[in-house]
Amino acid sequence: MEDQVVQNSKLAVSINMGQQNAGLSEDDTTDDDLFLLEDEEEIAPAVKDPLYKWNKAMFAFNDRFYFLLARPITKGYAGFVHEDLRTVINNFFLNISVPIRFVNSLLQFKMKSAGTELLRFGINSTIGVAGLRDVAKTEYGLKSSDEDLGQTLGKYQLGHGAYFILPLLGPSSIRDTVGLVGDLFLYPIGYIRPRFLSLGIYTYEEMNRLSFNPDDYEILKKAAFDPYISVRDAYFQNRKQKVEQ
Repeated sequence: MEDQVVQNSKLAVSINMGQQNAGLSEDDTTDDDLFLLEDEEEIAPAVKDPLYKWNKAMFAFNDRFYFLLARPITKGYAGFVHEDLRTVINNFFLNISVPIRFVNSLLQFKMKSAGTELLRFGINSTIGVAGLRDVAKTEYGLKSSDEDLGQTLGKYQLGHGAYFILPLLGPSSIRDTVGLVGDLFLYPIGYIRPRFLSLGIYTYEEMNRLSFNPDDYEILKKAAFDPYISVRDAYFQNRKQKVEQ
C-alpha cells in the first residue's frame, strides 16, 4: 500500500522536492544555483530504469486514473468531511501501523525510536481513545518515526535495483516493493477477511491521506519539464534521505 501507505511514498515530500528542482532555465539559474545543483548531482543516487517502457505505461495509467477518478473523488470527500474528522481518521490508521515502525526501528537498531513507538501506542490507545487523538504528540511531544522495510534494507546496503512503478500505488523500486510486501505482514488491516474488505480499507485510508493535499501532483506536473523524470528523481532522492536519517 505508502505513500506511499505507511510507507512509500511519501508522495507529498517527493512532490515538494520535485518542485524545487523543476522548471529552471539557463537564464534563471544564478552562479549560486549552479553550485547547489552541482552539489545535488554529486549526492544524487544512481537511477536504474531498465523497465522504462513498463514504467512509462504505468505512469500514464496512474496519471489518468488520478485525474479522472482519484482526484475528483478525493476532493469531493474533502469537501464533505471536515478536516478535523479526517485528522482523527488519519490518527487511527497511524496508531494501528505502529508494528511496522516498531519492528523496522529495531531492525535498524534505533532503540529510542522503537521505544517511542511503544510509548505512543500505549498513550494513544488509552488516553487517545483507540488512537483517534494523537495525545502522545500534542501533550507529551512524542513524535512518530517514519520507518519501513525498504529503508531497513537500504540501511543494510541493499541497493534499489530497478525503478518500478506500481499500478495505482505509484513510484517504487525492486527493493522497496519487496519491503512493501514485508510491511503488509506487520499491518493489522491485512489480516481482515474477506480480502476485498481489507483492500477497501486500504483504499479509504489512502484517500483520506491524499485529501489533505489533493493538488500536489497537479502542481508538480505543471512545474516540471518532464513529470515522469521529476517524479522518478524526486522519489530516489527522497528515499536516499530517509535511509540516511
